[in-house]
Amino acid sequence: MLNQPFDETLSMLGVVPDTRAGIIHEQMAALKNGSAQQDMDLSALLAEIIEHGLLHAVYQPIIAMRSGDIVGYEGLIRGPIESPLHMPGWLFKTAKRNGLTGVIERLSREIVAQTFVGMGLQGKLFLNVSPDVFTQCSAHNGDIVAYLKQIGLSPQTVIIELTENQPINDLEKMREAVLYYRKLGFEVAIDDLGEGFASLRLWSELRPEFVKIDKHFIQGVSQDPIKLEFVKAIQQISACCGSKVIAEGIETLQDFRVVRDIGITYGQGYFIARPNARPPAEPNEEARLALKADGIAVYPGFENAGNRSANARKLLIETRPVSPETVNDDVCEIFNDNPNLISIPVVNKDTPVGLIHRYNLIDRFARPFRRELYGRKPCTMFMQGSPLIVEHDLSFEKLSALVVDGDPRYLTDGFIITENGRYLGVGTARDLIREITQMQINTARYANPLTLLPGNVPISEHAERLLNAGASFCACHFDIDNFKPFNDVYGYFKGDEIIRLVGHLLLQHCNPERDFIGHIGGDDFVVMFQSQDWEKRCREVLEQFGLQVQTLLCKKDRMRGGFVTEDRRGQETFYPFPSLSIGAVMVHASELATHLDVSVAAADAKRQAKRIEGNSLFIERRNVIGAASREPASMSSA
Repeated sequence: MLNQPFDETLSMLGVVPDTRAGIIHEQMAALKNGSAQQDMDLSALLAEIIEHGLLHAVYQPIIAMRSGDIVGYEGLIRGPIESPLHMPGWLFKTAKRNGLTGVIERLSREIVAQTFVGMGLQGKLFLNVSPDVFTQCSAHNGDIVAYLKQIGLSPQTVIIELTENQPINDLEKMREAVLYYRKLGFEVAIDDLGEGFASLRLWSELRPEFVKIDKHFIQGVSQDPIKLEFVKAIQQISACCGSKVIAEGIETLQDFRVVRDIGITYGQGYFIARPNARPPAEPNEEARLALKADGIAVYPGFENAGNRSANARKLLIETRPVSPETVNDDVCEIFNDNPNLISIPVVNKDTPVGLIHRYNLIDRFARPFRRELYGRKPCTMFMQGSPLIVEHDLSFEKLSALVVDGDPRYLTDGFIITENGRYLGVGTARDLIREITQMQINTARYANPLTLLPGNVPISEHAERLLNAGASFCACHFDIDNFKPFNDVYGYFKGDEIIRLVGHLLLQHCNPERDFIGHIGGDDFVVMFQSQDWEKRCREVLEQFGLQVQTLLCKKDRMRGGFVTEDRRGQETFYPFPSLSIGAVMVHASELATHLDVSVAAADAKRQAKRIEGNSLFIERRNVIGAASREPASMSSA
């Protein structure tokens, strides 16, 4: 319907354009040509829309994330095509400005419900309702139920979706409205969880049957570990309180896979199907293929995530400032009443102008007659007039550089935090150091500092996810041969280069959406492949390693094919170029129970690979439990 001519759209809605509707048509045509944009009277257009019912409905499917079945549709309203009130944002904004929100909402609900019935759509109908309209006493008079009965739609089919586009000031009234509608047979959903004014509190108070996670947290969840943790937390809370979660705004295959693997019950978004006047009976083909695909998504890692997302706002201490006219005696009393307060900001009309440090003021007042002389003087005389002022979104990395490289007093005085130049609060260097230290500890737990690849904790977690999902995968253990003697000859710097080379090759030849790369430590890596062509990828890594590792050796060693160093007995020994050994084992959930079992099986295959000369791949082709004999497959690069 969105792409059909205006008159045809009205005809489908059962609306016959009259002279006044024709005027709207002419206005919209003029607007399209750019000649009447400034003259368009939105209020008059809204009146025409209401009088002639010039609204139409579109529907977006909501599917079960496991089966792909469509469980319902969200009904959305659109104004006249090509008019400035076509999209709901401008439509409802204009309605609110004219005091017609209730009228336009009622008209929208009736059109959405009537069209839903007329098209014979199956499943639940999600109807958007604003909190103000939802709690109006007049809405409790049974008109909605009577209208639904008239068109043949039962309340049990309808989900009232509360939009959070305004603050909710009366929670008790909201609870009463929820109870009222539940008695009539309706269920309730909260829209845009995580966005708006008080959605989490609303969830706790109203206990809705459905909660919809705001699209901000869904879009990019496959790349952002912070969003991932938020969505996982919502899923866990929902499991405790009995709500069903709907992830809205799914727009990519990667986000779809992550949402599915987290265990979110329902999904909605462009990747599944776009809003349409004639909604599809099943998801898009790409979504259907994703539902049938085996395996699990590779979650985004926390390596360096904290460094990217942490900023000055995390250090914010909301300290009440003083004005430049405040006298020193009053500042001293503030310090006496707040023993933990290090400094007090001086702010003039929301603009910070300085900091007063506790010990600076006390030191001045401790001298003979100073308090008597200066106690009633403005505090600006003891103020540091050039404090460090930073914006709230400044990263920890840049903030720490300013503190360390700047005036030494920043370490004791701290800094002022602003938003668009307006005072927010203060921060201390001590808190900054504490946060950076904690981030470094977390990074050490989750990522290897040399390659920044996931470390032991995420490696174990991903293996457990694969096993719990019943996914088949190939676990490969990568190890560098002759690494220690190479370090003895060329030093640790060159040794680190070889380790980084392996990490780079794995990133280059693995599929980040299907294959998990981990750095166990030292010269040991692990890859859990879900890519079907994993063997080809391994051989490509071996080939490239064999070529590139030679560039790290001196010309003399390259000419003779290796290097000489003393062994443990002090005897000179010749060692070939460092090579790469890969032990591969196919893992099935029925064979291995825990990530420790996977680790042992892959390490055993790696030991077999190291018995093969040169760059080698050993594939465990027998049952990984109790394999008695093995036949190696090897590859040596020239």
